[in-house]
Amino acid sequence: MKIIYMGTPDFAVEPLRRLVDAGKNIVAVITMPDKPAGRGHKIQFSPVKEYALSVGLPILQPANLKDPEFIEELRSYQADLQIVVAFRMLPEIVWNMPPLGTFNLHASLLPQYRGAAPINWAVINGETETGITTFFLQHEIDTGNIIMQEKITIAPDDNAGIVHDKLMMLGADLVLQTVNQIESGNLTSIPQDSIVGTQRAASTTSEANSQLSTLNSQLKPAPKIFKDTCLINFNSTAEAVRNHVRGLAPYPAAWIELTDPSGNTTNMKIYEVSKELCTPTHPAGTLICDGKKILKVAVLDGYIHLDQVQLAGKKRMPSADLMRGTDLTQYTIK
Repeated sequence: MKIIYMGTPDFAVEPLRRLVDAGKNIVAVITMPDKPAGRGHKIQFSPVKEYALSVGLPILQPANLKDPEFIEELRSYQADLQIVVAFRMLPEIVWNMPPLGTFNLHASLLPQYRGAAPINWAVINGETETGITTFFLQHEIDTGNIIMQEKITIAPDDNAGIVHDKLMMLGADLVLQTVNQIESGNLTSIPQDSIVGTQRAASTTSEANSQLSTLNSQLKPAPKIFKDTCLINFNSTAEAVRNHVRGLAPYPAAWIELTDPSGNTTNMKIYEVSKELCTPTHPAGTLICDGKKILKVAVLDGYIHLDQVQLAGKKRMPSADLMRGTDLTQYTIK
């Protein structure tokens, strides 16, 4: 079976490695074009490209997935199956090309957390479990028929980085299992709507639309994370703030904006926090600092201690270390 593999970041390397180690016939790898990075703007290869080069796999790096020359080159490989792991949205002419279809590895238990940031949102929302899913691509993003799934537990102290690494290894196994299942010819895939809940057949269009609306209201989305998403809202519970920080650590990291006595502002990234549950004596969002060990913020049901932080222009460090060299006692949260 001829396989084309598509992926870019570290998350996509381990599944490819597992397929190669298992002797699967990877006829080409597609990854993002090289780009300059760092202060020297040196050209940087994607992690998937680096691995593909190390094992001698043919590499394609199209800037435009609809480019006719790329489409013809892709078609020339006569692939039976395509696999997508942490890549880009594919046009139909690409995902519908191989006779056995194109499947994707998604880092959630679909149909929950469809979207670009499923790991982050599962932790932000305080989920106690998540998982990994392989599914066939179709027109609507992350909605295709499910092939296989595996669950994991999210421990109370897990952050998004820890969950990412757990799912990366589990996903590698699941991709290989999915390929073996497809090769066996005994594949059964499941429509996602049937997982959310079996709906009886609607007798009218309006009833069908009502059922669809109910179905969608049960689903939690996983939209792309932006800078504003990462700004901490202290007008909430300690647990909600803690989950927000965990769900964005270590990258892109939650943050707050501080104002010094002169009115200048600076940003501080927050990587680890701890809860102090009590009846707060300060309004939510008040920064309390003794200049030595205590750096905390009032929330609705207590205080959040800022344990691991990074002030703009400085390294990440425990807040006690930061306070030894920086007077934060007169700062406020904007």
